[in-house]
Amino acid sequence: MTRDPRYDVLFEPVQIGPVTAPNRFYQVPHCSGMGYAMPHTLAEMRAVKAEGGWGVVCTEYCSIHPSSDDGTFPYASLWDDDDVRAQALMAEAVHRHGALAGVELWHGGLSTPNLVSREVSIAPASLPTWDEAPVQSRAMDKSDIRDLRRWHVAAAKRALQAGFDIVYVYAGHGYLPMQFLSARTNTRSDEYGGSLENRVRLLRELIEETKEAVGDRCGVAVRIAVDELAGEAGITAEGEGREIIEMLAELPDLWDVNISDYANDARSSRFVPEAAQEPYIAFVKQVTTKPVVGVGRFTSPDTMVSQIKRGILDMIGAARPSIADPFLPRKIEDGRPDDIRECIGCNMCIASNGSGVPLRCTQNPTMGEEWRNAWHPERIEAKGSDSSVLVIGAGPAGLECAHALGQRGYQVHLAEATTELGGRVAREAGLAGLGEWIRVRDYRAYQIGKMPEVTVYRDSRLESDHVIEFGFEQVIVATGAQWRRDGVGRCHAFPIVNNGTPNVFTPDDVMNGAAIEGPVLIFDDDHYYMGGVIAETLRRKGLAVTLVTPNDSVSAWTHNSLEHAFILRRLLEMEVEIATGHMLTGYDGATAHLACCYTEKASERPAQSLVTVTARLPDDGLYRALAEQPERLAEAGIKSVSRIGDCDAPGSIAAAVYAGHKCARGLDAPVTPQIATRRDRVTI
Repeated sequence: MTRDPRYDVLFEPVQIGPVTAPNRFYQVPHCSGMGYAMPHTLAEMRAVKAEGGWGVVCTEYCSIHPSSDDGTFPYASLWDDDDVRAQALMAEAVHRHGALAGVELWHGGLSTPNLVSREVSIAPASLPTWDEAPVQSRAMDKSDIRDLRRWHVAAAKRALQAGFDIVYVYAGHGYLPMQFLSARTNTRSDEYGGSLENRVRLLRELIEETKEAVGDRCGVAVRIAVDELAGEAGITAEGEGREIIEMLAELPDLWDVNISDYANDARSSRFVPEAAQEPYIAFVKQVTTKPVVGVGRFTSPDTMVSQIKRGILDMIGAARPSIADPFLPRKIEDGRPDDIRECIGCNMCIASNGSGVPLRCTQNPTMGEEWRNAWHPERIEAKGSDSSVLVIGAGPAGLECAHALGQRGYQVHLAEATTELGGRVAREAGLAGLGEWIRVRDYRAYQIGKMPEVTVYRDSRLESDHVIEFGFEQVIVATGAQWRRDGVGRCHAFPIVNNGTPNVFTPDDVMNGAAIEGPVLIFDDDHYYMGGVIAETLRRKGLAVTLVTPNDSVSAWTHNSLEHAFILRRLLEMEVEIATGHMLTGYDGATAHLACCYTEKASERPAQSLVTVTARLPDDGLYRALAEQPERLAEAGIKSVSRIGDCDAPGSIAAAVYAGHKCARGLDAPVTPQIATRRDRVTI
């Protein structure tokens, strides 16, 4: 297929100082959860993006000195020659596919308590560091500022040695140069504080000295937040944000513009749509002739073209969309935009980094596995036999498994008990704020629909006798899980709600449209998104809602996905009553009995309905019925029966998709006692 001429503008080269990007697709710097600890894993992940057509591929935040230590989070570093060799792996891998490699030089200032390096934190003023550690920064004197500039130049020169084409001066997301720019953190009275011109001084010096250090071999980019979203007390796009760009307009070779801190810059699809940053960054191209890149979780090529033609951006920046589909540019170029695996904005990738592990992606199960397992997002090994395969259940695990098996060339029969494909994804996408999650189902259903190797059977609920009668050689059970009604979860290992108690509901009931009356009490012992989403969904129906959780915060795990503050704000604005640090101890159909997790003080709440968001029960009855009949399986010619996804161990949608993909890749693979995956580690 040929490229749609409407998209030709996306494939025009862009000059960035002395270097030229082959197209307008720009993978902006983003965290990987790999950093300096996993250089091979990191290099291969970035290489796949370059292969997929991203014209520029950048690192994550790359520390210039031990006084910028973000441990225990994985970050990149350019402290010494060993770091040069590690970073060169990535630059070389990106260059193999004709893309430019960029490095984001970083000093965190107040963001870094330096718990590993034990260096003193430095900042414009002496203030507590961002986290709760008992650490406060030293107010930088002139000597500290000279050191910082020297460290930055040294790191820029190391970046040049490593082979990078673009070197960043990073003044975004609240890090050290931004701390000097903002009057909220810069209370100095010397030439680096006070007036905006003085507060801009350090950034100007860093840009000028970096350009001198790299000469005509690298472009110099500035990443900056043009609005802190802090009102008049901070930098705003209409005020100082615009003035800063105007002061420095022609100094860097490229402007990488965004907003506020990382949490606001990377808000999930629950809270912002595609291209949400345009109102803040639209002015930048009006005040500079240098190319401008920005982000907006762009997945639609039409939206991308609009950004270029309306003069908003010169280059389409992406982090999350490049994770969900590293081959997004290539698919547009090949005339296959319908094959794009669109980001759903769930922020599982961010949560992975926040948990200190390599990137995981709900849409792309190969993310983070490119080196470790040699998985490629677009290529997969051909089938290992002529076995026929039955996949039971068309939820996220079953759909992904059937799709990947079809790609391998197996004849696959996918049986779904209901009319609608998608399983939990189809139902959860109907909850408040989760509409874009349906892309998990839609992408796979569309791909399967084009595959002659995969046959789909809807309204086909199977029993063990049916499966044995069919006699498919390989049987994969992906029948999902159901939310528990009895309150068993993290807090309670035994039921606290009796069978038959009236007015007890689960998230499944809410998704299935059960008639629920208020006031409603939600007991959230799950701690991810579901409790908050159920509260929002029921509140939108006009019901009085109380959300009770044993944790000290609502939807606690979403601290990792950077959604927590937005979830809490929305629930408070909707007047959802919140009781943290409390557990449910009983329910009689009209009154919920609670106890404080710390004092054990008992209390009661009126509740016409109770929704338990605690744990799930695997729907593994079919699997167990088959596994208990090995003789009949053998007689029917069934070689193996396996279970995947929530049917095996309930987890996230990302885990279910991964399980389906892993099963498909491993079918007919030789069994080995050795560890099957490579380990990216220091060996002695």
